[in-house]
Amino acid sequence: MRKFGMVSGAILLAASASSAYGDELSVVCSAEQDWCDLMVAAFEAENADTDVLMVRKSTGETLAQVRAEAGNPKIDVWWGGTGDPHLIAAEEGLTQVSGVDTSELLGWAQNMSEISGGKTVGIYAGALGIAYNSDILSERNIAPPACWADLEDPRFVGEIQVANPNSSGTAYTELATFVQLFGEDEAFVKLAAVGKNVNSYTKSGSAPSKAAARGETGVSIGFMHDMVKLASTGFPLEIVAPCEGTGYEVGAVSIIEGARNLEAAKAWVAFALRADVQSRAPEVGSFQVPSNSNAQVAPESPDLASIKLIDYDFATYGSSDTRARLLARWDADVGDPGSQ
Repeated sequence: MRKFGMVSGAILLAASASSAYGDELSVVCSAEQDWCDLMVAAFEAENADTDVLMVRKSTGETLAQVRAEAGNPKIDVWWGGTGDPHLIAAEEGLTQVSGVDTSELLGWAQNMSEISGGKTVGIYAGALGIAYNSDILSERNIAPPACWADLEDPRFVGEIQVANPNSSGTAYTELATFVQLFGEDEAFVKLAAVGKNVNSYTKSGSAPSKAAARGETGVSIGFMHDMVKLASTGFPLEIVAPCEGTGYEVGAVSIIEGARNLEAAKAWVAFALRADVQSRAPEVGSFQVPSNSNAQVAPESPDLASIKLIDYDFATYGSSDTRARLLARWDADVGDPGSQ
């Protein structure tokens, strides 16, 4: 895994800003809804003859749909969401090479392209963390967490919310992070112990931190940039980079194999990798670190260089076999009572 760093060069865009591709482009977006909407509006503004039909789905849901529609896809582009499912789709031949030049992208984004044989490209990065509602923990006289291990403590019984890794890329990143930090057997012991304190498992990875911000739960697990967005609007949310270290996501973009609107899909990928486009994410409170080395990083964005990040093994944990095995073990050893 390449470390975070600058890579020089320039992206060769598939089309100029004035080009129009006509017809329709079907996009599934696995980022937050307001960022999805911004991307659609910006793309259509540059390509007036193209109507973008966009729906928002989590990465697990999208991977399931892409698999179900293999050979007759209804999706042209999959934009956003954690990179592991994108890599799985590439491995299974469900996505295709976009042909975009990645030389202007940071190393971790190029790494995604290299692992996938050019079938998926990194568009942003974000670290996994813990958030807690300071008002709730203070009222209940609960000491805040500083480490993953703290979440196993009985003081957090009924106070933690996290997503289900079967549907959420965020939660799968948490699962893979625990395995890489602690070893597989110990990871599942810890996840089961944390699970005893979980009040509910959500479908979406960003939902737990929204619940913590609203005071519906005391503690959440999720991506720090989502937590920053909530805290920046005044919610009493404190953000923790776990002391043991943490994993991170590389959000990705992929073109579906057999896409009906291929030229427009390629134009979308080139558009999504542009520095000026990535620099607009903070307009809608999306504070991920952009992949284009010339994009502006919002001051609110978590400083990845200051966080103890693990050397996340995207090749291993982005493989179909590894994902299927870990999810099956999670269902058996941890499980979500609400899904029974």
